[in-house]
Amino acid sequence: MEDEFHELTDRVRAELRSPQDLVAYERLLGLARKNTPAGREELARTLVAVERPLWAREIAAFLLGRAGDRRAFETLVLLLNYRDPVRCATAAHALARLGDPRTARAAAALATNPLRTAYALHPIRLLAELRAPQSVPALIATLERLLTPHNPYWRVALACVEGLGALGDRRAVPALTAAVGHPRLAAAAAASLARLGVHEDAAGRAGPDGSTDGGPDRGQEPGRGDGPGAGPVDSGGADPGAEESGADPGVSGRR
Repeated sequence: MEDEFHELTDRVRAELRSPQDLVAYERLLGLARKNTPAGREELARTLVAVERPLWAREIAAFLLGRAGDRRAFETLVLLLNYRDPVRCATAAHALARLGDPRTARAAAALATNPLRTAYALHPIRLLAELRAPQSVPALIATLERLLTPHNPYWRVALACVEGLGALGDRRAVPALTAAVGHPRLAAAAAASLARLGVHEDAAGRAGPDGSTDGGPDRGQEPGRGDGPGAGPVDSGGADPGAEESGADPGVSGRR
């Protein structure tokens, strides 16, 4: 199996607390090895079974997501928005391979929700990987919101900068140009602008649509950054995963 699944199972094994947990864990690994329709039905039942631990649902959702079974969607989106960055990363990996058209809308809603900025790093990276119509508008909107002095979520902003460079859409030129003025983002923003064929002197003359001559940048279609918003959260207290999630240590939202 792929490295991502081995990393998941190694991490989960460390979470087991009882002999019953170990039996359930080995059962899930057996279903993964068999990879049969009957096994996928059992994995799907695991997602909705009462009082199943989070790690069991995580393994089941990962396996179903990798198999393109859309019954994993809701659990994977929950994990994408989770307070533990390593679970967010695992969910993003599976969602990128799920092939569900709802994925980009959900990721865009999480990425652009200001109440969930502490957990937006992996939704941002997922949007860049998906290259969906929602990707560029969501990354631009999030980056522009984070271009404020002393913003603690500069890692999220950096992911936006890098993602926009990879997506290669000139609508991102104004936001990337603004990012050049932020020390932690400057090098990545300049590199992303270069990938778009824009040099720093021309970037200063960029229009709102990313063109450097004031005219429209033809050939780019407008994006549709729609989608439901993520639910509200309480704030307060430091999150142990804040640094990896995109915030400086000690500044974060709380799930």
